[in-house]
Amino acid sequence: MLIRGFARGLIAFLWLAPIGLQAQDFEVFDRKVQVHGFVSQGYVYTSGNNWLTMTSNGSGSPGMTDMGLNMSSSVTDKLRIGVQVYDRNLGQLGQYHASVDWAMGDYRFKRWLSFRGGKVKTTLGLYTDTQDLDFLHTFALMPQGMYPVDLRDANIAHLGGDVYGTARLAHKLGSLSYTGYVGHRSDSIYSAYPYFLAARGTTERRYGGRQLGADLRWETPLKGLLVGLSRLNENISGFGLRGGLPNLEETKGKADFTNQFYGEYVRGNLRLDAEYKRFHRDHLIRNLTAEDKTNVHTWYIAGSYRVMKRLELGSYYSNYTITSTFLNLTDTSLPQGHDYDKVVSGRVDINRFLYAKVEGHFMDGYGFGPYPNGFYPQQNPIFAPSTKALVMKTGFNF
Repeated sequence: MLIRGFARGLIAFLWLAPIGLQAQDFEVFDRKVQVHGFVSQGYVYTSGNNWLTMTSNGSGSPGMTDMGLNMSSSVTDKLRIGVQVYDRNLGQLGQYHASVDWAMGDYRFKRWLSFRGGKVKTTLGLYTDTQDLDFLHTFALMPQGMYPVDLRDANIAHLGGDVYGTARLAHKLGSLSYTGYVGHRSDSIYSAYPYFLAARGTTERRYGGRQLGADLRWETPLKGLLVGLSRLNENISGFGLRGGLPNLEETKGKADFTNQFYGEYVRGNLRLDAEYKRFHRDHLIRNLTAEDKTNVHTWYIAGSYRVMKRLELGSYYSNYTITSTFLNLTDTSLPQGHDYDKVVSGRVDINRFLYAKVEGHFMDGYGFGPYPNGFYPQQNPIFAPSTKALVMKTGFNF
């Protein structure tokens, strides 16, 4: 009855809200200011394990809500500024602690040379910098090995500066776009990694550090085909309490990096994506007395097709493996060493504001290690080797 009442109220709200919520424009000092926003609500039911810090196994959970409001304006013909406030609750994560998702100034000097500064979205792979735009994506959850929703706030942006641009190549060879950036990553204490550490008796107070990265993508002469690669180096450290005061807990990164390779093909109503990522984490932990080397290899292939004006169908296969020296995890054939996820999805665009998604996940393994992957011991004292999940999501944007 609770779920049924929740669903009825949500449907009524989402149907009526767009009537009064359209993109708003107003002027400040003769400059137009644009206002946009979004909100989504999800429901997750699983069989096998609880997932994404929700109590979803056998009972289902509506604990999947996010919302954002952004404003932007062109100060001059070349300078644009903007900010987005974001809030969410994902099971035990977020807990409705609002934050500034991004806030930046963007100066477009030339097509081949531009600059961004502030809290800037991180360009890494195809979709890291568009994770907040759920209304653009076919899937309710993007491939979780590549774009884990529980780590969204740690990955989406950095405090720093970017240089970027696009140059056309001679002889009709397409165009190259580049981004280089340096900045600082700051994880919320309500994010996934601090929550993961809490299961081991550590209360994290600060986690983050310097980032240095680059992205290069080529729009090939073949219409609709894009290929690219990204590199991210990090120097991450953490500070917290272990077992309560006055026991301190300190971690320090030695050599963390991510390599990501990707391709996308769009032709008419068809979209095909593929990506591969290697994440290497080398940390001194337990007050710098122990070392952990974690290696994550993940890839996916995805396809979607707009069958008709308001209906889109999609599917992907995501392959995730993890090893950890600290946990003595070396065999990726074990359930704790991998997560293979087969996904089928459907999206209906009810009108230009409102959409609904239904998605099935069939997961082999749970990939449990120092790099969270959706499965946490707080909700799973004993892990099952496989999990099935039904994800339903609806939302609107203006």
